[in-house]
Amino acid sequence: MIPVLTLDGPSGVGKGTVASIVAQKLNWHQLDSGAIYRAFTIAATDCSIGIDNLDDLLKLAGKLNLEFKSNSKQAPLSVYLDGVDITTKLRTEETAILASKYAQLAPLRKVLLVKQRQFQKPPGLVADGRDMGTVVFPDAPFKVFLTADPEERARRRLKQLQVGGNTGNISHTLAEVQKRDERDKNRAHSPLKPAKDALMIDTTNLTIDEVISKVMAIIEV
Repeated sequence: MIPVLTLDGPSGVGKGTVASIVAQKLNWHQLDSGAIYRAFTIAATDCSIGIDNLDDLLKLAGKLNLEFKSNSKQAPLSVYLDGVDITTKLRTEETAILASKYAQLAPLRKVLLVKQRQFQKPPGLVADGRDMGTVVFPDAPFKVFLTADPEERARRRLKQLQVGGNTGNISHTLAEVQKRDERDKNRAHSPLKPAKDALMIDTTNLTIDEVISKVMAIIEV
């Protein structure tokens, strides 16, 4: 059995940074499941396929050609679609909002589920997302669910957008964070929720190093 560490939680809790650092410490592969949905969103937009055109969306999902590359411990994974770096485009608020809507399509989730599981390769995998421990890798031996106050998550998200050259304000960003939480928690298929056997970590007042220590502790016992 190839070991898997799942890191689930809403946006702005630090999943991507934690996953990147832990994956490099363990020398394991990394899966950013949210990036898969965002990359799919970009691909669908580039092909002018509307969200109501399910048949063409499923065909596109089946041939999605993605590659993740790690450049440093603190940076998120670089994402390549058909060999083209789409990392910057991937992190925009517009892409995130539309990707959350695509994620509600059960047939699409089924196709992309297969692609996510293909990332489970030796010596191990760190997978972050919203349903990694409940749906994608339910038998994973290591599961973590990260949380944080919505206001703190909005501040982190706004900072991330500003670093990427995007504009925004805290009230709008907080509203978008809360809307996405509602969509993710209440969707009919694979809703956002902690696995019953997941370690819960509130990152609101923790440094990244403190979160890393808590996560590594469950693997190194």
